[in-house]
Amino acid sequence: MASPSLGMERPAPPSDKFAIDVIRRLDQAVAERRVWNIHGLLVLQNGEPIVERYFEGQDRARGVGDLGTIKFTAETLHDLRSCSKSIVALLYGIALQQGRVPAPEASLLSGFPEYRDLVDEERSRVTVHHALSMTMGTDWDESSLPYADPRNSETAMDDAPDRYRYILERPVIERPGARWTYCGGATALLARLIARGSGKSLHEFARESLFGPLGMGRTQWAAGPDGEPFAASGARMSVRDLSRIGTLMLSGGQLDGKQIVPAEWITRCTTPVVSCDELRRYGYQWFLLDVAFGRPKGWAPGRLERMWMAQGEGGQRLFIIPALQLVIALTAGNYGTDDQWIPPTRVLREVVLASLS
Repeated sequence: MASPSLGMERPAPPSDKFAIDVIRRLDQAVAERRVWNIHGLLVLQNGEPIVERYFEGQDRARGVGDLGTIKFTAETLHDLRSCSKSIVALLYGIALQQGRVPAPEASLLSGFPEYRDLVDEERSRVTVHHALSMTMGTDWDESSLPYADPRNSETAMDDAPDRYRYILERPVIERPGARWTYCGGATALLARLIARGSGKSLHEFARESLFGPLGMGRTQWAAGPDGEPFAASGARMSVRDLSRIGTLMLSGGQLDGKQIVPAEWITRCTTPVVSCDELRRYGYQWFLLDVAFGRPKGWAPGRLERMWMAQGEGGQRLFIIPALQLVIALTAGNYGTDDQWIPPTRVLREVVLASLS
């Protein structure tokens, strides 16, 4: 299927009901403080921008710290945090097609011969597929401890003299593939394989193979003091450019008839491998869940549709609903708060999907 052009024009005047309702509901949610400290929102349907709004607020940058109060615009770069993981998955698919990285079925450790001293029977069972789906079965705790805590596994990885050895030497404590464990270390390993196979830094490869072909503007990928990228959380781009990722996904990886990401890889990324919790499932570095919208009849729920989601700390989101040809790109600054999930959820459900009723 040919993809729509990803050239970004100014949204049409809000003359249609969908756009009018989104703007009305968004303004009301912000005024009532039901949605707070969001920085940018872009809603597209069928490849066309419906609503694009920017705000002013406090922001931070990965590896830098507080940026102060920013007046956000269409060109402002913003941390994607863990939405970066989903982008790394797309880059892995491109590198795989180019023959630069191991296949998902390959042993993960085989891609890191410099750590052959870590090879044992248990670790040899861990494959690239397990890293892509975060089911490696290793001892990793990134969820129960804040990132400011040095015991957090991702923080400890960043502080380690050799981050890749730190990840690979974690004990295997359960059968690989049995359970999902949120693990930025898995993404770091995938990014390292891409960099090694391509002979380029992660960001250079991203610019050459994905960001550039999509016509993105300026982008960044933050790195640690050791020069290694924060693969799982370091990408920075504008809201418009984040939305281009969503539109590319909807088009099966094509742009103007050119295949940028293999269509079969988009399918693998968005095919459930494992359950994360009662609501979310996980493919290859992408969250998958069903969302309801429309007016329920009696006790029956509204219409249910599959949604693909890239999710980042602080409220960064890329929501993609294929059946509706809908892309919602959202940035926010609610870092480190227990209720940071509320604004993006309300924007999705109470602002955008409610406007489709």
